[in-house]
Amino acid sequence: MPHATDNRPKALLAMGPGIADRLLADRHRTRLAALTRTDPRFVAHDLADPTPETAAALAEAEVLLTCWGATPLTAEVLDAAPRLRAVVHAAGSVKHHITDACWERGIAVTSAAGANALPVAEFTLAAILFAGKRVLQAAQRYAALRTDHDWLQELTGSGNYRRTVGIIGASRIGRRVIELLRPFDLDVLLYDPYVDAAEAARLGVRLAALDELCARSSVVSVHAPQLPETRHLMGAAQLAAMATGTTLINTARGSLIDEDALLAELRSGRLHAVLDVTDPELPPALSPLYELPNVLLTPHIAGSQGDELHRMADQALDEMERFASGLPFADPVHAGSLQHSA
Repeated sequence: MPHATDNRPKALLAMGPGIADRLLADRHRTRLAALTRTDPRFVAHDLADPTPETAAALAEAEVLLTCWGATPLTAEVLDAAPRLRAVVHAAGSVKHHITDACWERGIAVTSAAGANALPVAEFTLAAILFAGKRVLQAAQRYAALRTDHDWLQELTGSGNYRRTVGIIGASRIGRRVIELLRPFDLDVLLYDPYVDAAEAARLGVRLAALDELCARSSVVSVHAPQLPETRHLMGAAQLAAMATGTTLINTARGSLIDEDALLAELRSGRLHAVLDVTDPELPPALSPLYELPNVLLTPHIAGSQGDELHRMADQALDEMERFASGLPFADPVHAGSLQHSA
């Protein structure tokens, strides 16, 4: 039904081809159309070289709903969007498309990073618990033996009672992992140079230097942001500090680990790894990571997949409702915070 006095903001969907159909169910499109003036079926894929229809919509847009594959919002793009006041990103990091020009023009930004953090944390929790039980190794041995076996003897030293788990980075995801670990009988160490003892106590963890964390943990999980100073944060020295049998989990970015040093440890059989990200993102076809028995390699699936995308859409539309009501975003992104975040 048309609004008598329609003060709803004009919105434009801007994201990569095919993304909107995965992100938005019919209920999301209905809600978006109720909150804003927009065609919820029209998606702008390229704001830098727009079609006439996209250019007209961009010129009127007060808020963009973005997701993966969004065009970087350069000064030139923003010049074509003189009414733009906000960007609601229905995914995690905004570093790909939010530029300095956005901050200079006072554009408000929010993201669904909180919604995307949960499936990554859930994936990590499963990996930690499976690593403690040596599930991958037991399954491989079971398939090879196919007979009765003394598993109690073989799995001596496994289990998740009073084991130490090391978390590298109290990022949004790192904190969700810590939260999910609370019900379990595990001791959690944290390495994060920006967390003090008081905050660590509130999180229920103990701070440790990186090398100490590596040496004391049965499982080490990486959740630091990808920054120039975090490249190869996990290098040969840190990997060598890990006890034989330790599992390294990486759901953050491949560049945080020195992959050559890790491969040497994995080839020796000394360490185990669960790798959802690598450097490069797609390992070469002949990479040993595909075949090493002590590696669980997955294709960057820890983040939102399938119906989990709808959680991000829900959060984004909650923020869109706040914007349409003249309220500040509940989970804003600030320029300064991007220096220490993914």
